[in-house]
Amino acid sequence: MPYFNYSGYDAKGKNTKGTIEAGSSMQAVDRLTERGIVVVDVKQAEEKKTRAKIKLLPLESHIFFCRSVASYLKSGLPLADSLRIMSKQVQDRNMKPVMEKILAEVEGGRKFHTALAESGAFRESLWRVAESGEQSGTLVDVLNEAADEFKLEDDLRRKIRGAMTYPIVMLVVGVGVVSFMLTYVVPKISELFEDMNQTLPLPTRILIGASDFLGNYGLYIVLALLLFFMYMRYKKKTINMPFMRGIRDQLSLALVMSHLSTLLKSGIPLVQALKMASSMDTDGKRWLEAADMVKAGHRFDKALEKIGMPEATVAVVRVGEMGGDLSGSLTNVSIQCRETAQSRMEKLSTLMEPMLVLFLGFSVGFIVLAILTPVFDLAGIVK
Repeated sequence: MPYFNYSGYDAKGKNTKGTIEAGSSMQAVDRLTERGIVVVDVKQAEEKKTRAKIKLLPLESHIFFCRSVASYLKSGLPLADSLRIMSKQVQDRNMKPVMEKILAEVEGGRKFHTALAESGAFRESLWRVAESGEQSGTLVDVLNEAADEFKLEDDLRRKIRGAMTYPIVMLVVGVGVVSFMLTYVVPKISELFEDMNQTLPLPTRILIGASDFLGNYGLYIVLALLLFFMYMRYKKKTINMPFMRGIRDQLSLALVMSHLSTLLKSGIPLVQALKMASSMDTDGKRWLEAADMVKAGHRFDKALEKIGMPEATVAVVRVGEMGGDLSGSLTNVSIQCRETAQSRMEKLSTLMEPMLVLFLGFSVGFIVLAILTPVFDLAGIVK
């Protein structure tokens, strides 16, 4: 249905403007009149505004949206008024049109979770729990739980970036120093060795060969790396480091288990929750397989065992499932996995720092040795 921009006066006589979805201008006036709005002007909105493509919002926006809506609703404001206030206050140019679109749909009579789903800016998990909250009358609670879930995921991502920032900076600095010496320093010094008319030491020959290779093909290597980086960004792929595999597995398991716990608390069935949480894991197929097994009548712990989950995880889930507190046991597994991943990240970061320092020291030392060795040989010949 098309959208209509309107202006008029509310029940208190205050000027009000907005957008409403309706089949016609007459239907738009009827809906506004039912809300106690005296319509002064109504006209169809431009199509380019209603068809604007909206991208998925980042986690920070998800957290802000959930907490803000929950806070307004808890204070007693109606949903439409809460969304209207947020649409006026939000400054993010990506989020503002999303808020206006959701507000227009809610004012047009759509359900809140339907408006979230059709906006295309929020994750499926958010509008699913919102649907559950609307049906059970616990929308404020489920929005706060969803915000906590998104905050957990955002914190984990930040911890990964924080743990890897210093080693990456050290690596970039080391490669930059070595590249500078090979492309600018070594070529100038190698000209002095050409007139020596003697066989240069092996380290010096290796250094000159590396310098020539980098001078001839360095630009092509940089361009190839740049194209590869752009391709990975375009395909939304990541480079998986082998030494990060264990940490990634623990983080993925922590996110999936925490997400499952939140969905189950919101009243969503386990099979549907598994399908929704599968997107949190790089290997989402295994969770879809678990969902199929649960749907076929298997217990959840047996399904986890068949898809290769650790025995400790299966044991905790088994106890929670048999005791009637599955969501609580999933939360415990998530906390344990998160702590394990954080401990491994700290150890890895601590170990990588001295290794990178040694790499930089060895590289610079090798270059200095390769340069000074023929100089010392020349000094011996002169004597």
